[in-house]
Amino acid sequence: MSTEKKTDNKIQEYKGKVKESVGKAVGNESLEAEGKKDQTAGSLKNAGEKVKDAFRD
Repeated sequence: MSTEKKTDNKIQEYKGKVKESVGKAVGNESLEAEGKKDQTAGSLKNAGEKVKDAFRD
């Protein structure tokens, strides 16, 4: 897996966690949902990269 892609995906997951936490803290449901969406997107991208790696080996 490309280190750069892995890092970008982890950053996206982390930003999602922060958005979700801030959304919960201030009672903003849309920000909370956006954070969950970002986390899911980052996780799925990482999973896709792992699948690609499995087929390369």
